[in-house]
Amino acid sequence: MPHAAVSERQRNRAKQLRRTMTRAETLLWRYLKANRIDELSFRRQVPLRNYIADFVCLSVKLIVELDGESHDFAERQKADQRRDAFFESEGFHILRFTNEQVMSNLEGVVEIIRKVASSRASTLPPSLTLPHKGGGNGNDRSSNNVNISTARGQP
Repeated sequence: MPHAAVSERQRNRAKQLRRTMTRAETLLWRYLKANRIDELSFRRQVPLRNYIADFVCLSVKLIVELDGESHDFAERQKADQRRDAFFESEGFHILRFTNEQVMSNLEGVVEIIRKVASSRASTLPPSLTLPHKGGGNGNDRSSNNVNISTARGQP
């Protein structure tokens, strides 16, 4: 998904959601943040256009959503369907779990995420690596380090 401008309001909302995660989100995040699922990098509370996804792995285009009791109502479920349709139109696969599923069966939830991520990793083309800060590629940086060392009179 190409980088889309995110409004300051949306960015602030995502930051607020990161600070006030539910117990289930915190528990799952502990597994995801340490790259414990097949070395995949997940981000939390990620703004994507008009929505904020709970957890996103961009390399395999996977979104994990945790739903609390507020998602039991018909109106909220319709909103979730619109949201999922948008994410799917952008090429993402969405996994939804209830907070209760995470709290009572974390290992099962993690295993489902692992299987789906693995399946998607084998079917999606590899993603391009981003350039390092300051531009250029890794080779340019290493040659700069050599020049700096040589300039200081070090071998």
